[in-house]
Amino acid sequence: MSTDSRQPAPTGPRMKPWIEAIHAYVPGKSAGADGKPLVKLSANENPLGTSQKALAARGGAAGPAVYPDPDSKALRAKIGEIHGLDPARIVCGTGSDEILNLAAQAFAGPGDEIIHVRYGFAVYDIATRRCGATPVVAPDRDYGTDVDALLACVTGNTRAVFVANPNNPTGRYIGAEEMARLHAGLPADVLLVIDQAYGEYLAEGEDDGGIALARAHDNVLVTRTFSKIYGLAGERIGWGFAAPGIVDALNRIRGPFNVTLSGQAAALAALDDQDFVRQSRQANAASRARFVSEVESLGNHGLSAVKSEANFVLVLFGGALSAEAAQDAIAAAGYAVRHLPGQGLPHALRITIGTDAQMDDIVAALRDAAKAAS
Repeated sequence: MSTDSRQPAPTGPRMKPWIEAIHAYVPGKSAGADGKPLVKLSANENPLGTSQKALAARGGAAGPAVYPDPDSKALRAKIGEIHGLDPARIVCGTGSDEILNLAAQAFAGPGDEIIHVRYGFAVYDIATRRCGATPVVAPDRDYGTDVDALLACVTGNTRAVFVANPNNPTGRYIGAEEMARLHAGLPADVLLVIDQAYGEYLAEGEDDGGIALARAHDNVLVTRTFSKIYGLAGERIGWGFAAPGIVDALNRIRGPFNVTLSGQAAALAALDDQDFVRQSRQANAASRARFVSEVESLGNHGLSAVKSEANFVLVLFGGALSAEAAQDAIAAAGYAVRHLPGQGLPHALRITIGTDAQMDDIVAALRDAAKAAS
């Protein structure tokens, strides 16, 4: 008896082929394979939590029965005050992820190309495919942004270039001179998106010049988030700064009430607590340096750390201990970290900088696992 091996015809609506090609974003784990909760050092959250001023303002926000300000006017004004920017050139979003997606959607579509660096933020590929455009991946330079490689990928179909600075998930950073060189090499009709989600973790006075480029040119968009140093990841608040034409395009397609009442209230108060920001930056720098030193001490076991300017470190495994086995050992110690084989990093773990006690536990787990594997 013969059987029909053909698949049944699909019923219902068919997704567009460029949507079908998307691999959904996978957030950092917060539990082990057995479902046991783990301390989450996989999502780059602030180990100091949230400013008490922001928490108080969040709790005192108006009730959920009323809509929030659709234009986030007070928040945009405060951002402008803190950063010396024109509020009319600021757009707020549901995290900076929304701004990144809107940028791709507003300026690219089927037949167009968007460039990002290898080992870049996973959302860039999703944002590109979501609007039907084609992602183009430029080679990296030592896990970071290679300006010449990015420029070499530009064609007549290029509509945007996405650069995370510091880069996620590698932590690498390019300074103002290289960023200006990248911008200067792009055609005027190509949008340069500079994702500064970790910008507040840079040392005092360090600046990649992105804001100045966006202030002076019509083809630069800088994005920031309240999810990282401000400790408001759960509220999903981000913002972008660009020329009026870019902001107008993003406002046309963003959600009409895209930042919640509590989110706007908390972000306003968080901006008023720059002492918390400085404390978080200083604590991160000290803990990161200490952790990197400990990782480098395991170099004889094949471990090394990529230089990071963010609140995480990418640890590379080149010896008997694999990244996957190290992740298991860290999970056994009670912690979740990020393994990224889907981003071409099967030999690495991205580890958020937590408290000193937490990082001591991570180092102990790595040291024991490395010795056991040797």
